[in-house]
Amino acid sequence: MYKPTPNPPETDTPIDRQKLQEAADRALNEYINLSARLNATTRKPSTLFFIAPDIATETLLAHACESLASARVVADDFAGSLSGAQRSTLLAISQNLLLGELAVNRALDNLDPQ
Repeated sequence: MYKPTPNPPETDTPIDRQKLQEAADRALNEYINLSARLNATTRKPSTLFFIAPDIATETLLAHACESLASARVVADDFAGSLSGAQRSTLLAISQNLLLGELAVNRALDNLDPQ
């Protein structure tokens, strides 16, 4: 098969490896140090939806599990009224909700094995 451009394309200008490395370092620093910059600023939680910091982990996980289960039921019910690609997409979302629910259930089991 004929390719109109060589692989990699030939260029008349030599590659400046130092500039390339500097650009890569800047890009990596931008993404890697993003969390450090976010943590450096004082974060004030929103009071619109606020979960008290003293709520037990088991309680939080139980509510998360119930929320995921409810969302999965809604997705399954809605998928029943769709067809084709939209139905497949919604069923995939439902499966991801189920996997999240299973993970939360396992976390609850790890906290309080019976």
